[in-house]
Amino acid sequence: MVLDTLALAVNDEFHYPRFFQTIPFGPKGKEAISAGYFAAAMTMDPKPKTIAMTGADAEFSKNAMAGAREHAKRYGLQIVYEKNYPPNTIDYSSIVQPIKATNPDLVFVASYPADTAGMMRAVQEQGLSAKMFGGPMVGLQYGSIKQQMGERLNGIVDYELYVHEPTMNFPGVDTFIKEYQARAKAAGTDPLGFYVPPLVYATFQVLEQAVEGSGSLDQDKLAQYMHATTFETIMGDIKFGSDGEWAESRILTIQYQGVKGNDLAQFEKPGVQVILDPPAYKTSTLKYPYSTASK
Repeated sequence: MVLDTLALAVNDEFHYPRFFQTIPFGPKGKEAISAGYFAAAMTMDPKPKTIAMTGADAEFSKNAMAGAREHAKRYGLQIVYEKNYPPNTIDYSSIVQPIKATNPDLVFVASYPADTAGMMRAVQEQGLSAKMFGGPMVGLQYGSIKQQMGERLNGIVDYELYVHEPTMNFPGVDTFIKEYQARAKAAGTDPLGFYVPPLVYATFQVLEQAVEGSGSLDQDKLAQYMHATTFETIMGDIKFGSDGEWAESRILTIQYQGVKGNDLAQFEKPGVQVILDPPAYKTSTLKYPYSTASK
């Protein structure tokens, strides 16, 4: 049996019956990672018409861009720029310049941590007139990088798994995070602990409940039980679909608003990483254009 964290849409092809993913991508992970980005974009008035997309020439980014391509088609958006860059790219100005030249309404970036930092530097240096900037930019979810970027985060739309907004006040999650943070410095781990740790803990809550509920350690019996059961965890109820992904996606789309300075504590307060999507967890509305929201 495989209990997975973070891999995007890896069971779409194999349909392995004993695979379970505790990150809430849902049954259509390639599209889920950016669904909220496009839903938020379409709240603009007037609605956007064009989009530029870029990402690393690597599996996560290519999967995320494939999903974004489907959303663009669904919403009638014209893709005016689409390019993957080598994973060892250092200078991102050569990517930002042609994007600027297309003057897109939306800029969508599917990046890994080093790419994310490099892209943000290039955008800051060259400016960007797009109405919305962001996408599945990995790295910004970590407390140390949030603290490093500070006010440069304002206006960026990104995905998250957990933020300290009132709609995500699941029983036990605050207690877990408090205990995690007390140990984080000595352990040399992420000081905030919002991104992956709560879902890793939830993974073992699922396993514990599955062993107790099925009364067995047999992998087939555990898998059957896990497919049939809804589990109560510190990240809310988890129900798995046929391929072991969450039965319904719960990827958060957030926007950084009102970040001031580099104080890490501000990211623990509501209103700084506001939830734009999904609707059941929404806590604020999109601020745009990016050139104004980023200030």
